Amino acid sequence: MPLDASKMVLSATAEAEATKAFSASEGDFLDPTKMRPNVVGMGVGVKWKKGEPTGEAALVVLVTHKLEKDQLSRNELVPARLEGMQTDVLAVGDLFAGESTEAGIQTLTRRIRPAEGGYSVGHFRITAGTIATCVYDFPPGATVSPPTHGLGIPPRYYILSNNHVLANSNAALLGDPILQPGPFDGGTAPADVIARLSRFIPITFEPPVPRASHNNLVDAAIAEGQFHDLDREIYWAGYVRGWRRKANVGVGLRVKKTGRTTNFTTGRITAINATVDVNYGGGLVARFRDQIVTTNMSAGGDSGSLILTEDNVAVGLLFAGSSLATIANQFENVRALLRVEVAEQIL
Repeated sequence: MPLDASKMVLSATAEAEATKAFSASEGDFLDPTKMRPNVVGMGVGVKWKKGEPTGEAALVVLVTHKLEKDQLSRNELVPARLEGMQTDVLAVGDLFAGESTEAGIQTLTRRIRPAEGGYSVGHFRITAGTIATCVYDFPPGATVSPPTHGLGIPPRYYILSNNHVLANSNAALLGDPILQPGPFDGGTAPADVIARLSRFIPITFEPPVPRASHNNLVDAAIAEGQFHDLDREIYWAGYVRGWRRKANVGVGLRVKKTGRTTNFTTGRITAINATVDVNYGGGLVARFRDQIVTTNMSAGGDSGSLILTEDNVAVGLLFAGSSLATIANQFENVRALLRVEVAEQIL
C-alpha cells in the first residue's frame, strides 16, 4: 500500500508550533559540548510511526544512524518531547560537502557551450561540482525583497554554484579561473575556462571557530562568464520560472534536481529550518542553520545543483548529503546574500 502523501505535509499552524519549539530548544539540544551520540542536527518535520507518516508536527532529530535503546544510556536517549513538542529521529548518514570522486552516469561531465544547469563545473583546483543555473545581478539600489523590478539589460551574467565548487571552500582568489567541465572531468586551462570567480559567501569552519558560534546560511558562489557561453536552461528540467520564499517551502513538498553525477532525480522535503553539522574533509566541520533536508537525491559531484519544485520554481541550492539524505540552502537566502536574480517571479 502506498504511503499517504497528505500526511507527509504539515499545516501552517502545525509548522509554526514546531518552529517555535525548535527555536526554544535548538541552542541547548545542539550544544556541541553535550550532543548525544550520532546527532548531526535537528529540524522541523512530520512524526512517523511504524513506517507511516502521521501528519503530526515533530522536532526531527537528525542522526548518522539509529541505535537500539539498550545501546544508549538514559542521558544519551533523544527525549520524547522538547519544549512540549514531540520528537522523531531521522537517519541521514554522515553528511559531507564534497566534489566528485566518481564519474557521472551519462553526458553531464562533458564540455558544452553554452553551458546549462546540471553540467560539470569547478574551480581549477578542485575536482568537479555542478552548475545550478545562470543568474544576473540585482540592479544598483534594488532591495532583495520586491516581487518584481525593471532590469533592462543585465550588464553581467554568472554561473551559480557552491562556495566549495567555485571558491575552493574559501581558499580561492577573486578572478580565479572556473573550468567547464571541472578538472576531474578533463577540464583544463585555458581551453576550458568558462568564467572567473566573482564573489562568494565565506563559510565559517571549526576549527578555528567553535561550532556553537557558527551562523552559516549558504554554501554559495558565482563566477562571471560571457553571455554567449551561459544558458539559463537546466538540462532535462527546463527554465526556472520563479523562486519561492522560504516561508512557503514546506515539509512534504516534492522536488527535483539535475546534477553532474546522478543526473535527474526527484525527492521530497523531510525537514525544514534545520540546523546541521556538515563535514568538509581535512577535519573541518561547518554548522549551517535554516537548511532544507530531503530524501536522498544526490551523490558527490552533484553539489551546486538547483533544487526545484515539480513546476520549476527554485527552492534550494544543494550542497551536501549522504546515501540517505540531501541538504540544501534555502534559495531565498542564496539570492539575498549573493544579490543575484534567477527569475523575477516570487511564489
